[in-house]
Amino acid sequence: MKLSKLKKIIGPSIITGASDDDPSGIATYTQAGAGFGLQFLWTAIVTWPMMVVVQEMCARIGIVTRKGLTGILKKHYPKPVLWAMIVFSFPAIILNISADLASMGAVSNLLFPTIPSPAFAIFYCALLLFNLIKLSYRKIATVLQYLCLVLLCYLIVPFLSAQDWGAIIKSTFIPSFTFDDASISIFVAILGTTISPYLFFWQTSMEVEEVKEKKIMVNKHVLDEAKNDVRSGMFFSNLIFYFIVLTAGTVLFPKGITKIETVDQAAIALRPLAGDGTFYLFAFGVVGTGLLAIPVLAGSISYMLAEAFGWKEGLNKKFHEAKGFYVILIVSVLLALFIDILGINPVKALIYTAVLYGITAPVLIGIIMHVSNNKKIMKQYTNNRMSNIIGGITLLVMTAAAVLLFVQWLN
Repeated sequence: MKLSKLKKIIGPSIITGASDDDPSGIATYTQAGAGFGLQFLWTAIVTWPMMVVVQEMCARIGIVTRKGLTGILKKHYPKPVLWAMIVFSFPAIILNISADLASMGAVSNLLFPTIPSPAFAIFYCALLLFNLIKLSYRKIATVLQYLCLVLLCYLIVPFLSAQDWGAIIKSTFIPSFTFDDASISIFVAILGTTISPYLFFWQTSMEVEEVKEKKIMVNKHVLDEAKNDVRSGMFFSNLIFYFIVLTAGTVLFPKGITKIETVDQAAIALRPLAGDGTFYLFAFGVVGTGLLAIPVLAGSISYMLAEAFGWKEGLNKKFHEAKGFYVILIVSVLLALFIDILGINPVKALIYTAVLYGITAPVLIGIIMHVSNNKKIMKQYTNNRMSNIIGGITLLVMTAAAVLLFVQWLN
């Protein structure tokens, strides 16, 4: 397949979905496989329709209104709702970026031991900021699209060792669950990692960018294309999620290696059990997904704050055309780097991130559903019955997860 054809197939939702499998997500999925074997493979299937429905609503909101989520909140909801979402989302995303930089640095240090991890983190930070400021939106989107292909390495890893495919298929399609603290914790972590609030902001804003860039007129055909893009993007995301759990569940768990907290620990543990090939593919995937996810995370903050303050925004604008937008982008990445250099434990950072995401996700999903059913905002493009049913189930599940997470965090 030619690259030009591939570029047309890979849309904004592929980037959104792939960024969900960032180093922090890889750590969570590895913990699920290492700690519980194949028990949580089914969650990759169950969470897919939830992701599709919520992200499709976000995409439709962006296309129809030509505003990001923050712009919608600012225009149609009380100010306390807007600022509450920003207050909870901002630190969570910063900690997420910091944890990703720490993971990328740690894994790179495994590949090149003579260079310390912080040096790699600084290098990746500088590389990302330079390109985000220098390149046009179209070039950035193209780079991010091709970085998505890095995740394909995780589809290879399980095939590098012998597998019991009968047990794998059974665990995939027949859910199993034990109601103990450890199982509940990892299930809540999977939900929080997979259905993350920053993806809602990014998806909506990217659709606005696409509409402006291509001068798209809203019609049923455009919305159907966006829906298909979301379905394929979320499928790709959960396919990678599935194979990461599968790798850890079939390589680490059988050997009794059940305590994996970071991606570099996972890479080290995989090497003697599955060989150098698995080690290098796993490590390469961590770095690649970090380079993909950090622009999405930092971009989400920039879109969020720029719309809140009424600044000019967009990766399709040059630095001098949207200074506030790019200053927020730079500050968010540098702040995350500073936290990483201070040596704050990335695992603890992810715990706090999960709590903050857990608080904001149900509220945002509720708001997204409300907007998507509001004819004054969405005109004739409101939710259908199936979207409302699956969206309602997602809202209930995420609310229950947030309550469980909060109770366990207090204990």
